[in-house]
Amino acid sequence: MSASDGAGARGALKGRGPVRPAGQDEAVEVPLTFDDNRLASLVFGQYDQNVAHIERRLEVTATALGNHLVIKGPPDAAEKARRVFQKLYARVRTGGSTLTLGDVDGAIREATAQASLFPAETIAAEADKPHFEQIATRKRGAVRARNPAQDEYIKLLRTNELVFAEGPAGTGKTWLAVGHAVSLLEQGHAEKLILSRPAVEAGERLGFLPGDMREKVDPYLRPIYDALYDFMEARHVDRGLQTGQIEIAPLAFMRGRTLTNAVVLLDEAQNTTSMQMKMFLTRLGEGSRMIITGDPSQIDLPPGQKSGLVEAVRVLDGVEGIGRVRFKDVDVVRHDLVRRIVTAYERAAHGEDEADRNPNPRRRPLA
Repeated sequence: MSASDGAGARGALKGRGPVRPAGQDEAVEVPLTFDDNRLASLVFGQYDQNVAHIERRLEVTATALGNHLVIKGPPDAAEKARRVFQKLYARVRTGGSTLTLGDVDGAIREATAQASLFPAETIAAEADKPHFEQIATRKRGAVRARNPAQDEYIKLLRTNELVFAEGPAGTGKTWLAVGHAVSLLEQGHAEKLILSRPAVEAGERLGFLPGDMREKVDPYLRPIYDALYDFMEARHVDRGLQTGQIEIAPLAFMRGRTLTNAVVLLDEAQNTTSMQMKMFLTRLGEGSRMIITGDPSQIDLPPGQKSGLVEAVRVLDGVEGIGRVRFKDVDVVRHDLVRRIVTAYERAAHGEDEADRNPNPRRRPLA
């Protein structure tokens, strides 16, 4: 969203700020009025589900009526909620699409990051201006980072020729990598998109699978295909696959190639061996970029086999032109339950599974 869009959205809101001063521990009321009832209904969500979600997350109460909203709560929480609603309104004003709970969570995290990075005066003046980075494709439009880790990831993708992204499932590391690759392809900064993902067998036994090369590796690359169809029209994906502009390249068949003017994505890189990773990294040619994603906690290699991803990030630490981002369980954006599942497994892996266990899980809150 441009600064002018943000200014337009700010002009569409009335009654900003608390109606009365109060002590830090006193509740305040923050009224908001949106100039478009239809867009306001998109912000509030079906049956005001977005309003309820923000109430739970920020521990405030919010009453929506028509295009009016009144937020009540501690000053800091009420002010943060106001910024969140303004960001959401600016987003639907620009895009006009329905918001998901993931979008709402992203706005909450963006408002929280703003509070820790910018002075209060700046935040008040630019409450609905986006500060998280975004990528844009012709089909999907602008997709904005939903947390600081994704924000850092997008910045690294723009400024480095090689980026490592590590972290659990659901953090968006592969999805955003595909989106960035598609945007480079559409802008003419790359001529080709090459997708690769190792099978557990590391490719040597693909010949025993039925079908041609694409049919052999399709089952392993399904998540990347899903992301491609998210960011590109189906006809463009199919045409790209037919013309070779989009190439599916099994890792075992990358040896000996030099990849020029291409965006190369290696997914599930934790299942590469040291030799395969070195081979893959040395395929980088002039005008190309590489994105390597994986989850070091989900290595499927035989016992005693060293992961090429784990070794590479250690050996290449500090090398100029290489970026690295590490996602954590708190960065999961797929579904809040997924985040809690990942957190539970992380605690179990560190011997903390007995700590902070809910004695009555039936009554555990959803958020």
